[in-house]
Amino acid sequence: MTTAEHTSPEPEPEPAFEPAFEPGAGRADTAGTTSTAAGTTAPGDAIVPDTKDWTWVLERPCADCGLDSGAVVREDVAGMVRANAAGWTAVLAGDGRALRRRPSPEIWSDLEYACHVRDVFRLFRVRLDLMLEQDDPLFANWDQDETAVAERYGEQEPAVVAGELAEAAELLAAAFEGVSGDRWARTGNRSDGARFTVESFARYLIHDPVHHLYDVTGERV
Repeated sequence: MTTAEHTSPEPEPEPAFEPAFEPGAGRADTAGTTSTAAGTTAPGDAIVPDTKDWTWVLERPCADCGLDSGAVVREDVAGMVRANAAGWTAVLAGDGRALRRRPSPEIWSDLEYACHVRDVFRLFRVRLDLMLEQDDPLFANWDQDETAVAERYGEQEPAVVAGELAEAAELLAAAFEGVSGDRWARTGNRSDGARFTVESFARYLIHDPVHHLYDVTGERV
């Protein structure tokens, strides 16, 4: 991620593994959480990482959120990103105390999920730029769970996160709108061996924010 220049901040690029960027995010080690005086559950030092390969979403619909990523029209992804960001804006307009409360110790709060989605939008903008600017780049790794702890997702301000998420979504959506022709076939690689074209990358991306919005609202697509 350090090979591209951006005006928006980037997630930390020094993890031990390639994360899934998918619904397993937010499963915390119960022993690593603490209850605060406000009744919320804050992230501790030990987050159980999700190392599963979620590229299966390109092959079949998700039974949970209902999204069929493989059937998504590539030109529709930009609009889907913007619509998803609007959904998160609505979520983050809720009561701050409720937004910080975890439904159970091992599941992220709505605020933590929103912070994760914001950072995924930022990360995928970086990776998309790499694919468009370099030949077959290898993506630097990012540890989503480590970032959640280091950045204290559960302590961030919902209104600030809402603005940052909307900005990151718009930058990513605009970047996808700028793709045309054979540029959809440009490639990029994860360190775990997963290989994407810009087109499959777009379809893979959109499942993450859609699924996490389902995680907090219960509304399927």
